[in-house]
Amino acid sequence: MRGQFTGWPEQAMDVLWQLQGEPTRATRERYRADRERLVRQPMIALLNEVADTDPRYEDFSVWHYRTNSWWWQHQGAVIRLGRKIEIGLRFSLDGLRIQGAWWYPDPGQVDMFRKAVASERSGRELCAIVEDVRKKGYDISGDVMKRPPRGYPTDHPRTNLLRHRSLIAARPLGCEEWLHTPEAVDRVLSAAADLDALLMWLVRHVKRAA
Repeated sequence: MRGQFTGWPEQAMDVLWQLQGEPTRATRERYRADRERLVRQPMIALLNEVADTDPRYEDFSVWHYRTNSWWWQHQGAVIRLGRKIEIGLRFSLDGLRIQGAWWYPDPGQVDMFRKAVASERSGRELCAIVEDVRKKGYDISGDVMKRPPRGYPTDHPRTNLLRHRSLIAARPLGCEEWLHTPEAVDRVLSAAADLDALLMWLVRHVKRAA
């Protein structure tokens, strides 16, 4: 049901500012309650609204703080669409960032990915999808080998994709006033639509390990 997310309060930035650098344990504990209320809970509300728009988005997690200071300074969340295939969100002093990722693959998934890339139909489809996502301002990255994998010709037309052992498309969504309003939901949904073709290709071809 729309309306539960009203935006991150402006005070959320103040809390994250106090947690910069290497905050002591005492500092972390001093701001724990404020961080939960002003930073993490709004992310949960945002993800609940996103999940209400599409049943594919219902499996999500919003991370806790852990012990590393980085996790206190960045509020992460993921929406799982398939095995090791997800939309990631991160809120910090830099604003909101989104990525679509297939990473940390299970045994067998990399081989499945390579076979799909090498196949003429599915490989051409992925090339077109990646190029479209790149044109929309996303950085394409991942765990990339220096050379093409064994068993594939070095002059394969999709050798750049064959070298990937993970595939990530990411971009910042910004740090403007809309972060503090319900408009953030629509910004996330628009970006998720940008990533949909890529993530659904991955779901079809590498969702389960062989």
